[in-house]
Amino acid sequence: MNQPSVLFVCLGNICRSPLAEAALRAEAIAAGLAVSIDSAGTGGWHAGSPPDSRAIAEAERHGIDISHYRARQVRVEDFKLFGQIYALDQQNLRDLRRIEPKGLLGRSISRVGLLMDLVPGREGTAVIDPYGGTAEDFAQAWADVSAAARVLVSRML
Repeated sequence: MNQPSVLFVCLGNICRSPLAEAALRAEAIAAGLAVSIDSAGTGGWHAGSPPDSRAIAEAERHGIDISHYRARQVRVEDFKLFGQIYALDQQNLRDLRRIEPKGLLGRSISRVGLLMDLVPGREGTAVIDPYGGTAEDFAQAWADVSAAARVLVSRML
């Protein structure tokens, strides 16, 4: 069986998607699952930068160090490397849909979707974008991505 692979995508890859990567990594380790996990942004202006200091602080509150993560822009090759690609909001999902290569019969090579569609009762909603917000917004983003990570791991077991 192939190892599951998941990519999380937000706008700049410095807030929400690194938190989602960290949350899934922690849940997968706790469950004893081997999963390839990464994050990226649809925009490239933060490429090479560490996560936002408030995202680092929020992950640290949960015992996770993401200070070594580095932002990158999503690439067409990601659609071949990752079986599941999750956008953290509707605009990034639309942007992913524009760049995703199509396989046989016009279908995407990867499963591409909105992350919060995984969480019952949260379908169609975005993970809050905490970038212009407060520490509480980063805590809410963590709660959102953690809920989705738990669902993802339960589906992989």
